Amino acid sequence: MATPFLLLLLPMIFSSILLLTITVTQSEAYSKTTPFEGNKPDKLTHLHFYFHDIISGDNPTSIRVAEAPGTNSSATVFGAVLVVDAPLTEGPELSSKEVGRAQGLYASTDMKTFGFSMVFNLAFTEGEFNGSTAAMYGRNQILLEDRELPIIGGTGAFRFARGYARPKTYKIVNIDAVVEYNVFIWH
Repeated sequence: MATPFLLLLLPMIFSSILLLTITVTQSEAYSKTTPFEGNKPDKLTHLHFYFHDIISGDNPTSIRVAEAPGTNSSATVFGAVLVVDAPLTEGPELSSKEVGRAQGLYASTDMKTFGFSMVFNLAFTEGEFNGSTAAMYGRNQILLEDRELPIIGGTGAFRFARGYARPKTYKIVNIDAVVEYNVFIWH
């Protein structure tokens, strides 16, 4: 008959053997690099369109959804957050052919100048890029003539995209704006 000490020792020995068995087995690496089997980026596409940022009226394309306590007294509306679903058109007129939508948000993130952090999906609905999107994210100092925002990805034809967008204010009426965009995407 086994002694009580041996009965206590058996589970510890069994646990140690089990632990060694688990430790010795090979585990999968946390990352793995494999050859790329999709479309490799091989072309640069230039897109030209107009973004219609309509804040006033009955059918706004940008709506303020949040603000800080001091936003309305700030010279730069610091702390305002707006959600956007705005048309992208071939020409500067809102009635011109729609080629897509800018969907996302922008927030006033600069206390000294008009600077917005923008997070947009440029969702294309016409032509060769219908159903594809380009992801645009960055700082937009809207009062500067020369500004640039990065393209950091996309879907469809723009999968693995990278590039940049050059916004230029075309027209401002009250608080509404039409912005011309030249976008260069490597995909």
